[in-house]
Amino acid sequence: MPSFPDPVINCISKNVYTPSDDTYLILDYFKSNINISYFDGLKISEIKRILDLGTGTGILAIFFQLIKKFNPNFNPEIYASDILKESITCAKLNEKSNGVDNEIRFIHSNLFDSFPNSLKDSFNIIIFNPPYLPSSDLIESKKSIDYSWNGGKRGYELIIKFLKNAVAFLNLNRPHYIYYISSSRTSLTELNKKIIKLGYRTRILKEHHFFFEKIYLNRLKYDKH
Repeated sequence: MPSFPDPVINCISKNVYTPSDDTYLILDYFKSNINISYFDGLKISEIKRILDLGTGTGILAIFFQLIKKFNPNFNPEIYASDILKESITCAKLNEKSNGVDNEIRFIHSNLFDSFPNSLKDSFNIIIFNPPYLPSSDLIESKKSIDYSWNGGKRGYELIIKFLKNAVAFLNLNRPHYIYYISSSRTSLTELNKKIIKLGYRTRILKEHHFFFEKIYLNRLKYDKH
């Protein structure tokens, strides 16, 4: 298969998270781990629905939609969701500029709150680049962009809330994965204990080092009996 180009992102807003190192950590991993037959080790023909939660500019959802042009075996429904209406508007404009207008299914929602029941038990792949930094009592969150970084007092509360609800939307009868970003600025030991308690098996796939922080791309599979 040819190498996958990055989607063209023209719509940038001060309130919408601009693609950054964490975004490209996810994007680069999938570029290297999707081919004509497999999606990160899963048979590509079994991937029927993908969700990009917290889509921002829509870059990841658009990337998956564009893969269909290169791979005739890859034909899942692509969903994208965000808590901000401004993000949904921006992502739709970027979808159009990449030549895949009206192909992605967008949902305006705070996590899964506004998802219809018809989408339960349906997603093979869920990607979430969450707010993963600890909040501060010294900062009073007033701006929409704060949704993109404020993960709670310990930095992982929103991730845990997401995982508690995500299992209802996974297709547990088929191969499935959840991908998310975490940061060394939170207690990863505490986070991993809570993730295991929820019934997930977790694995670090890729990491990126800054002088003050490491960010990690994680993959989860639900395995609670």
